[in-house]
Amino acid sequence: MLDQSGWVLVGGNSSRFGRDKAFADWYGKPMALHVADLVRAAAGSVTLVGDPQKYGVLGLSVISDSIQGIGPTGGLLAALDATSTKRNLVIACDMPHLNEAFMRFLLERAYDSGADVVLPVDADDLLQPLCAVYATTARESIRTAVKNGEKKLTKTFHGLRVEHIGTKDYASFNEDGNLFTNVNYIEDLKAD
Repeated sequence: MLDQSGWVLVGGNSSRFGRDKAFADWYGKPMALHVADLVRAAAGSVTLVGDPQKYGVLGLSVISDSIQGIGPTGGLLAALDATSTKRNLVIACDMPHLNEAFMRFLLERAYDSGADVVLPVDADDLLQPLCAVYATTARESIRTAVKNGEKKLTKTFHGLRVEHIGTKDYASFNEDGNLFTNVNYIEDLKAD
């Protein structure tokens, strides 16, 4: 059995979207469930990270953020605190263009590299920390950075072994060029 788990972060502010993106319809189901299905298929399990009272209606296991008020970094720490596996695929619920094959590729790279973080970099050289694999070995370094006042997830990686995955590495999984496209506005749902 593989030593991996899947996690979907839900519960952001959705301020630009105007309502909770996790419940937005994505081809007939809530977007969070669409992403969760992909994560489960790739990692073998899925747990939502957010408010259990709010997201429990989706019918999946839900855990709360470890630290409130620090955005997705709190969600990541909750996943790393709750996990019993070494490798953890962590995906934001507003990235519905991702695919199972790409997620499996990230997990394979995590096994092959032994890195603390396997982190995609998009075509604009932007890091994609909400579509990454985190080893439990990253937990204390991230927690220490947060205790020192750092909230931005990519700034918590100091001292960790990070494998950056460039566009050439994942081109075959990104034929449409929209792999990392977030749904930030209602109009983004209509564009698909």
